[in-house]
Amino acid sequence: MPYFSIVIPVFNKEKFVANTLKSVLSQTLTDYEIIIVNDGSTDNSEAIINSFSDDRIRYFLKENEGVAVARNFGIDKANGAFVCFLDADDFWHPDFLKTMHGYIQKFPEQKVFACAIEIETQNKTFPANYSIAKKGDFEIVDFFDASQKECVLWTSSVVIHKSVFEVVGNFDTKIKKGEDTELWIRIGLQYPIVFIWRILARYVYDQSSVSRNLNYYFEPYTFEKYASEEKKNPKLKQYLDLNRFSAVIKCNLNNDWKTAIEIYKEIDLVNLSWKKRIILELPPIVQRGLMNFKKFLTNNGLGKSIFR
Repeated sequence: MPYFSIVIPVFNKEKFVANTLKSVLSQTLTDYEIIIVNDGSTDNSEAIINSFSDDRIRYFLKENEGVAVARNFGIDKANGAFVCFLDADDFWHPDFLKTMHGYIQKFPEQKVFACAIEIETQNKTFPANYSIAKKGDFEIVDFFDASQKECVLWTSSVVIHKSVFEVVGNFDTKIKKGEDTELWIRIGLQYPIVFIWRILARYVYDQSSVSRNLNYYFEPYTFEKYASEEKKNPKLKQYLDLNRFSAVIKCNLNNDWKTAIEIYKEIDLVNLSWKKRIILELPPIVQRGLMNFKKFLTNNGLGKSIFR
């Protein structure tokens, strides 16, 4: 049985998937299986995947049902003790699995591990900015405390013991926007995170990626799932309010005033910085200008994120 199961969902990633697979096949630790789930790609992704020949690759082609279904399909097929996810436009540095394995051996009682990442834009590559006080080579952190800036968990940097999914469940397939972050919330409510400061994974900032689309934000359904829990958990409430802020802005920019008002009513403004409180009150045309400015900063590795 492999030690790691690496789940790679693919949908129309012909420009990226070869580099992603090469980064896995270049790992210095080799005890793994690769589960590629082609989620109904219509480009040349399948031909590129089939050009790789390795006994550790398990390839599945299915109809397009979305990334949450594809990842869950991979989890169900996984034979390894630990499950990793790698998006088909991201990649790992060669010692990703070896380093993770070392920390798993060091902390056998822990179930969730993650590393720092770097972000590649069209102009620059730079390290992600975390809300964690660095005290050593690693920290054992609370998810909500550690995710006030960049989320401490990210699909291409996490390693999760398979038993965790039996406790918290898989990706919620009803969620089409932010399904990964919603799973991290469930994990964060149950488990501490072993966060490793060494940068071992790279997020490739694809301008066409859904995660950078104005339509990518928590839907009302996601907030409703935690309506009872957030009343008794201040950290969860603050984290959800940060995501509500982002959702309101993006709803405004999509002229979805009804949803924006619905979500705004649930925000406790005390949980937002003064800057975010001001931005909420600005006209959409100004918010759009700030969004474009934020994209400029991101592409150049400058400043902090305006929108969560």
